[in-house]
Amino acid sequence: MSNTPISTVCSGEHFNPDTCGYVPSNTDSRQPSKSAQGKVVLKKKVNLLRGISIIIGTIIGAGIFISPKGILQHTGTVGMALVMWTACGILSLFGALSYAELGTSINKSGAHYTYILEAFGPLPAFVRVWVELIIIRPAATAVISLAFGQYILQPLFMPCGVPELAVKITTTIGITVIMYINSISVSWTARLQIFLTFCKLAAILIIVIPGMMQLFKGETQHFSQPFQQKEVSLMGLPLAFYSGMYAYAGWFYMNFVTEEVENPEKNIPLAICISMMVVTVGYVLTNVAYFTVMSPEELLASEAVAVTFAEHLMGKFSVAVPIFVALSCFGSMNGGVFAVARMFFVASREGHLPEILSMIHVRKHTPVPAVIVLYPLTVFMLFISDIYSLLNFLSFARWLFIGLAVAGLIYMRHKRPDMPRPFKVPLFIPVFFALTCLFIVALSLYSDPINTGIGFAITLTGIPAYYLFVVWDSKPKWFRRLMGSVTKTLQIILEVVPSEQHKD
Repeated sequence: MSNTPISTVCSGEHFNPDTCGYVPSNTDSRQPSKSAQGKVVLKKKVNLLRGISIIIGTIIGAGIFISPKGILQHTGTVGMALVMWTACGILSLFGALSYAELGTSINKSGAHYTYILEAFGPLPAFVRVWVELIIIRPAATAVISLAFGQYILQPLFMPCGVPELAVKITTTIGITVIMYINSISVSWTARLQIFLTFCKLAAILIIVIPGMMQLFKGETQHFSQPFQQKEVSLMGLPLAFYSGMYAYAGWFYMNFVTEEVENPEKNIPLAICISMMVVTVGYVLTNVAYFTVMSPEELLASEAVAVTFAEHLMGKFSVAVPIFVALSCFGSMNGGVFAVARMFFVASREGHLPEILSMIHVRKHTPVPAVIVLYPLTVFMLFISDIYSLLNFLSFARWLFIGLAVAGLIYMRHKRPDMPRPFKVPLFIPVFFALTCLFIVALSLYSDPINTGIGFAITLTGIPAYYLFVVWDSKPKWFRRLMGSVTKTLQIILEVVPSEQHKD
């Protein structure tokens, strides 16, 4: 999978398959031209607002609207649930600040993969991108896409259930639209994400404002004894913490697109801090609003908490809530595909994935192959009956590698003390966050050894894959010729050319 040297290409009118580049239509393609000294790169089109929309729009998915009961279930009281939502927001901010330092000191896209590669070398970095490519990202995208299909159709079928086939067809259409938009334009992808982020925030306000009105009217019966403890296992609090951290996951998505961020030294820390403040306040107030209308027992019994809340307060207007949930899911789909495609793009550029994934459309300046590589895998996942188990298998891997990336920050403080660090956090922040991630991983091994063990085994398949696909150089000639032919054919079909890492 190792990359060939990056070739020089130029912008123009028609594709030359012999040089794998574009040349002007009025120029003899056999002669070099001065314009051929240019490079095709991903442009810096992610400003502060777009960065905020990527983070908020990816963090806020369906969970806060559908089933925010994992924390309540494991804490047992309203007061402890709200404390846990706040604590998880603060811890997520610690992780986000650590990533802000990493993103401003290592000016490369790819997030976890890039930081692990810089700190600990190629093997753990490859394992990270391997697991993301074969299981985590297709399964995660399929799950949020199925939620989109379910909720966008719900108003059409109410009060009956939505047929499963209709959900899967709609879901496939939604995934196709997301992949297409991400393939044709970075600007339109970002604009869509901004719009969907405002839709998410509007949905939060639709819940928070009526909830606060109920609170001011004196609907405080569910807050009268907020810490009256019920029978809850001692393991409950760590598991609640795990649920909360999952709800906040996504603060790292801007780091996937570092090379496309305008003024990253300023905009990455600002976008992260603003986003985490907005999400944390929004999550806490949304849960307060739920408890002004529903008792803890009602919340735990609800299949879709936001819909139940709306039915209590809004009457017929409650049919709009599934639409907002669907738009929220669509935003998470869009942000996830946009960001994670850059991880595959960077991993290919480093020689860890097929070379075609590091190529860019010559006119659109989008990493088309890295975007669409997820498409067949994601659609395939839609038809796996036990897709949620796949996420359970690999849930520990997320925190293992995030913790490893933050540990890399600590390691590089000692290994590379002279590295420029435009944004630097106090050392206790990454230390505390990394230790918490290790604790979550250890907890998952203790509390669910079977599923975690399966996930660990899947992760370990990345080690032989690394030696087979990356380290082994003496592959048969027929295999190398075949891969070269496939790469050249895909270049012609997709109109993509080798890229150059952006340099400031």
